[in-house]
Amino acid sequence: MRTSTRDRAQSYEGLTRDDLLAAYRWMLLARRLDDKELQLKSQSQIFFQISGAGHEAVLVAAGMALKPGYDWFFPYYRDRALALVLGVSPYDMLLAGVGSSDDPASGGRMMPSHWSKPSLHIVNGSSATGTQCLHAAGCAEATRRLPAFGGALPGSPAVHDDEVTYVSIGDGATGEGEFWEFLNTISAERLPVVCLVEDNGYAISCPAEFHTAGGDVSRLVEGFPNLEVIRVDGTDIVQSYRAMREAVAYARARKGPALVHARVVRPYSHSQTDDERLYKPAEERELEAARDPIALLAQFLKSESLVSDDELARIRRDVDAEISEAAEQALKAPRPPLDSARSWVYSPDVDPTSDRFDTPPRPEGKPETMVTLINRTLHDEMTHNPRMVVFGQDVADVSRSELLGKVPGKGGVFKATHGLQRAFGSERCFNSPLAEANIVGRAIGMAVRGIKPVVEIQFFDYIWPAMMQIRDELSMLRYRSANTWAAPVVIRVAIGGYLRGGGIYHSQSGESIFAHCPGLRIVFPSNASDAAGLLRTSIRCDDPVMVLEHKHLYRQTYNKAEYPGPDYMIPFGRAAERRAGTDLVIITWGALVQRSLVAAQHAEKNGISVRVIDLRTIIPFDWAAITDAVTATNRVIVAHEDQLTCGFGAEIAARISEELFDQLDAPVTRIGAIDTPVAYAPELEEVILPQTDDIVKAIKKVAAY
Repeated sequence: MRTSTRDRAQSYEGLTRDDLLAAYRWMLLARRLDDKELQLKSQSQIFFQISGAGHEAVLVAAGMALKPGYDWFFPYYRDRALALVLGVSPYDMLLAGVGSSDDPASGGRMMPSHWSKPSLHIVNGSSATGTQCLHAAGCAEATRRLPAFGGALPGSPAVHDDEVTYVSIGDGATGEGEFWEFLNTISAERLPVVCLVEDNGYAISCPAEFHTAGGDVSRLVEGFPNLEVIRVDGTDIVQSYRAMREAVAYARARKGPALVHARVVRPYSHSQTDDERLYKPAEERELEAARDPIALLAQFLKSESLVSDDELARIRRDVDAEISEAAEQALKAPRPPLDSARSWVYSPDVDPTSDRFDTPPRPEGKPETMVTLINRTLHDEMTHNPRMVVFGQDVADVSRSELLGKVPGKGGVFKATHGLQRAFGSERCFNSPLAEANIVGRAIGMAVRGIKPVVEIQFFDYIWPAMMQIRDELSMLRYRSANTWAAPVVIRVAIGGYLRGGGIYHSQSGESIFAHCPGLRIVFPSNASDAAGLLRTSIRCDDPVMVLEHKHLYRQTYNKAEYPGPDYMIPFGRAAERRAGTDLVIITWGALVQRSLVAAQHAEKNGISVRVIDLRTIIPFDWAAITDAVTATNRVIVAHEDQLTCGFGAEIAARISEELFDQLDAPVTRIGAIDTPVAYAPELEEVILPQTDDIVKAIKKVAAY
């Protein structure tokens, strides 16, 4: 007796015959695209290839269980089959392979297999494995927080009560710290995230048991609260669909996040540059081939009398024809014009160096310290922008909101965020785990949803765990996506020394390192009024900005100022002349501004007239002001607190020597810290960091040359 169509659908976990045939076609389409790219790579018509072969079943199942343009997607480079189901076309994928300017994912900037399409909510990803997990957490947080902020911005995707954020990784990425930070956050916050771990048993050549304790990540994560853990044979389309449907339903119901651990195979090498025969024995490769999901589905369809050999052959012919046509068109597609190489490093629409950001101060109240004006600026900007959030370590007044009326509140180790939680609530000012990558990564995910994150890194000395997120994700997102995605995050960082007791791990500088991150803007104010104006510009800018706030300057009386008003802004790339002078110029920033001014006063007693230029912003810096000062004085000192070797002053000195050499009457002289960490003992710190006397000596030397 034949099984009815309804009974069969039930036995196939709700999938009909048409669903299964569609799944077979998507899986085959993904595999044939891999094959076509390998062929084109061998012909030198594309330049890189990495396949999703062996992962197709669970990825097609994921695409069938989720909603494109409704849910949010942070895939990784094996997710070709998912992208096809969601609506990325073979032509789009091949445009990426040939590096065409028409490639909708990146305009020829990214390797192929880095899927991206705003209309489908597929967020552009990098090649850094695992980093997208924290973005997914931030995106899911936006799902939860945005309704309280008035919903999405006009013209932005709507926020749905039951939307889900999908993120996928390979088993190798489960060994990364950011994966565990992600699990900690989504479980603690009960975020609507579905994480698919596509476990093909290898991280390039390293077997799972060598990079994951026990070789089974799902066993390791079972203790996370609120996390639904589902294991499945990812080569079985029916069971994969069941697993993904259950995971999605769990997250949609707001029960918490779900993790699907799918065992898949990798019949092709890691990428076209890898040869798995070097580390996989023939018998292991034969066992994997026996679990090929496409062959298994074809066998299943035939065993269930759902398809004939002729129908399967017709599907294969149809798929091959579609791919051939797409490849033919992609090979004719235009190449990126050479003058587009610099496009989209920064926002093409919002220019923070423009007069739009040059607004007059309207001073009010008594003179206040830098940290007080930073606090007032944050307060006013949170009032101005209801979608602005402030978070980081210890930035809230108190983590347990019910205690707000019982305790004075912390508000950051320097009190820069004190009172913000009390004024705006715990949804807009909150504490993060002690994890800098977590802070920046989550901020990126929120920013792509239209939230304005202003995050704090407690000390510059501890920013390094976030370096991957800053360098490879935050600063690159706009460029690598050809301006289709952006993350205008503001990172406030306490920096610098000249503090008794700071020692090696609370006194570092290092702005030059972040000046090597195209797409990131860097601000470094030297006084309270500038701190307010530059911070407001940073928040209203459409690019990621690092605001370096010198700890020594937070409460100095000499840089106090009246609050310049809730609309005061200073354009980036505009230096300030702090002192006029005719004999030489000191170009400086941060805590060295005041020391340079004091040194200039000493030099004046010896008849030397010194001009002092405060750059105020490092990226971009005011080359026009430097040119004018060098031309007028013909003698230059560049002074900064960071180590002398490879400090940012070296860039300025080199450019002056290269472009203004004929204006110089003496060699360009640099002043900086000696090339050691900043020691704890005050006597050693004084020797290590540049002092006023060092600047005075340099002035006399340059003036006498």
